[in-house]
Amino acid sequence: MKKQLPTQLIVGLGILLIGGGIVGGEYFLVKWLPRHKEAVARETLALTDYKNDDLGFEIQVAAGINEKAESFSGGVRIFSPRFWNTGPSITITSQPNPDQSFEFTPLDLAKWETDGVLHELPRYHFEHTRINDRDAVLIWQYKNRAMLLTTRVISSERLVEANCTPGNADEDLYMQACDESVRTIKVAGAPSPPPPTPGVEEIGPPPPLAKH
Repeated sequence: MKKQLPTQLIVGLGILLIGGGIVGGEYFLVKWLPRHKEAVARETLALTDYKNDDLGFEIQVAAGINEKAESFSGGVRIFSPRFWNTGPSITITSQPNPDQSFEFTPLDLAKWETDGVLHELPRYHFEHTRINDRDAVLIWQYKNRAMLLTTRVISSERLVEANCTPGNADEDLYMQACDESVRTIKVAGAPSPPPPTPGVEEIGPPPPLAKH
């Protein structure tokens, strides 16, 4: 005759297993998972050097994007390949600056600033800033089912444009990687003059005294 385990023992073992599972799950959610996410974020956002003398720029690209580089005429694509979907990438192009201007024109700036409203572009945001003492603009928009950050930086010699997208990867993490990467762009050429101090009017030499 087979011996059966006492009901109380079976219940006790069940409670023990369930309790152990709850404790293990709590440790996973509270302790291990946040630490793992922080480690992944640190590794993804770590900046790595990339320099291209032919295109006249250098940049520090987030490690999560900088796994492979493919050059093409006038530019380079730096990306992280994915087997089943589109991975994060940054495509940088460079062209001569025919006007030899250190700044974007007010007309260009006005156009880029209003494109989002005029063309009803989703999640559009424009920022006029400076990157490594160069006049620059940053434009965020939702395009081709993913966020896209377009950065344009100008020197008297070159116009450099960087288009960075997370693809189908973690949008928050890789948009941060895009942002931190493009803000390191250094464009070759003569140093740009410092921008005028806000609120301070530039005053030239006094006019010559009229002769009586």
